[in-house]
Amino acid sequence: ILMNPRVWEASGHVATFNDPLVEDAVSHKRFRADHLIEAWIAKKDPESTLVVDAMSTEEMAAFIAEKGIKSPDGNALTAPKQFNLMFETSTGVTEKGKNSVYLRPETAQAIFVNFKNVLTTSRKRLPFGIAQIGKAFRNEITPGNFIFRTLEFEQMEIEYFVEAEEWEQHFEAWNKWMEEWAAVIGLKTDHLHRLEVVGDALAHYSKRTVDFEFDFPFGKKELWGLAYRTDFDLTNHAKASGEKLEYTDPADNSRKVVPHVIEPSLGVDRTLLALLVSAYEEEEVAEGDTRVVMRFTPQMAPVQVAILPLMKKGGLPEKAEEVLASLAGIARCDFDVTGSIGKRYRRQDEIGTPLCVTIDYDSLEDNAVTVRHRDSMEQERVAIADIASYVVKKLV
Repeated sequence: ILMNPRVWEASGHVATFNDPLVEDAVSHKRFRADHLIEAWIAKKDPESTLVVDAMSTEEMAAFIAEKGIKSPDGNALTAPKQFNLMFETSTGVTEKGKNSVYLRPETAQAIFVNFKNVLTTSRKRLPFGIAQIGKAFRNEITPGNFIFRTLEFEQMEIEYFVEAEEWEQHFEAWNKWMEEWAAVIGLKTDHLHRLEVVGDALAHYSKRTVDFEFDFPFGKKELWGLAYRTDFDLTNHAKASGEKLEYTDPADNSRKVVPHVIEPSLGVDRTLLALLVSAYEEEEVAEGDTRVVMRFTPQMAPVQVAILPLMKKGGLPEKAEEVLASLAGIARCDFDVTGSIGKRYRRQDEIGTPLCVTIDYDSLEDNAVTVRHRDSMEQERVAIADIASYVVKKLV
C-alpha cells in the first residue's frame, strides 16, 4: 500500500493521475467538471458525439462558459483545474525527517516493480501473468452512487506479459474472456457494453483500451477495463531504478526482451454492485403479494443452502443438525429456526439462497426432507441419505 514515491513518479501517476475539478463559487462544493458536462449533454444534447474524456481543462472551461453550465445548486462554477487523486501522507519518526509517500491508487505498479523477483523465482515462460487483489485508494472528488465510487476500494488486476508482436491476439483473447466471465458470475450480459477508448481519452500508458460499461440504475458507467500498456511500465521502472527488467528467451539466451503487457483491471466493489443489480427482482407471486428475490448463480450466492427445522422442538432441530453436518463441507449453509417457515423462505429469497431444506415431523419417520427451490418456489421430497449428492448436482 505504501511504496517508494519514486515508483509513482516513474509510472506517471504524480504527473498525470488527475481529474478535472470545479468548485461552486458560493457553497465551495467540489465537482468533477467532466461529470457535469456529461450530465448537461445527456439532458440537452443526447445526440452529441463529443468525447468528454478527451477534452483539456481549457476546452472544458470554454464549454462550461459557452453553455452556461451551473453547479447542481444553481451557482456559478470556478474554472476547471487538475486535481491529483492520490492520497499523500508521510513517513519518518520526526517532523524534520519525514518524507512524502502515497497510498497506492492501483495494484498494478507493485507487480511491475516485482517483475524481476517473480520471473527469477517462478521461471515462467512468455506469455504469463501475475495477478494481484487488494486495497487501493483514490481521493475522489465526488464519491457516491452506493459503492460505485469510494475513497477506499478493492481492486483485482492481471498483468499479462507477452511478446510485442503477439499483443493483438492476447488482447482479443482477454476481451472475450472478460465478457464470458461476466456471464459465468451472473451479470446481465445485455447490460454490459464494450467501449473502444480512442485518441486523447486513452491513458498515458495505453496504446489500446476497451472499457466494459454496465447499465447501473444511475446510468451507463465503467465497470472494468482492458488495456494494452505496451512496455511502458517495465521500461520506465528500469530507467528509474537502474535494474534491467528483461525476459531472457530460454531457447536463445542471447535474446533478451522487455515484454509488453495486456492488463485486465477489475474493481471488486463495482462487480459486486453490478451483481446485485443483475440479481435483484421484485416478483408478484399472488394478487397483492410481492416477494423480493436475488437470483444469484449458485456459485455467487452468499448462502447456497438454508437448513430450516419446521419447529424448535420435537427433535426437529437435532435432525436438522444432522442434515447440516452432511452439507456444511460441500456448500455455504445457513441454519435458521426463527419465525414461520413462510417468513424464513422469504428471508432466504432476499439474500439469494438457491435451496431451502426443511425438516418436518415426517422427516423423523421417513428420513427425508423437503427441498424448496428459490426461482420456481417448487418443492420436492429428497431422502436425507441422498441430500448431499442432490445438493452438489443442483449447485454445479
